[in-house]
Formats: sequence, structure tokens, C-alpha cells
Amino acid sequence: MENRVVQGRMVTPERLAELIEGERPMEADAIEDADRECPQCGGSVLQVGYMPSVTEFVVGYKCQDCDWAETDR
Repeated sequence: MENRVVQGRMVTPERLAELIEGERPMEADAIEDADRECPQCGGSVLQVGYMPSVTEFVVGYKCQDCDWAETDR
């Protein structure tokens, strides 16, 4: 499943990475369910791996229900 609902909107892996990073990534992997709950609202968290630059790969986490997001650099 490529697209997922985040805060009421259907997003692609690239759009999810953009919500986390603040700018569009060069490339993004498929969206997956993260094995964690949101620390702010207790909602479901998604994860996506993406490349914000040629030399960096980041795993980003984003709550499906609120604005919380973080990265694992």
C-alpha cells in the first residue's frame, strides 16, 4: 500500500517525507506502520525512509492524527 491517510489527507511517501523534513526529498521508500504510538496524542505513527540529499538516508516518523514528527538520522 503506497498512499496513507495522515491528518485527514491521502499522502504519498514523498509527501509524507516532505511533511516530516520540510522540503521534498530526492527519493522516498514505501510508507510503513511504525511500532510505536505518538508521544503527544497516542495516535498511530507511520514511518518512511527517504533521501533528503545524495549523501543522506533518513527514517522519518509522523503521527497520522496530529502534527508530531521526528527523524532518526
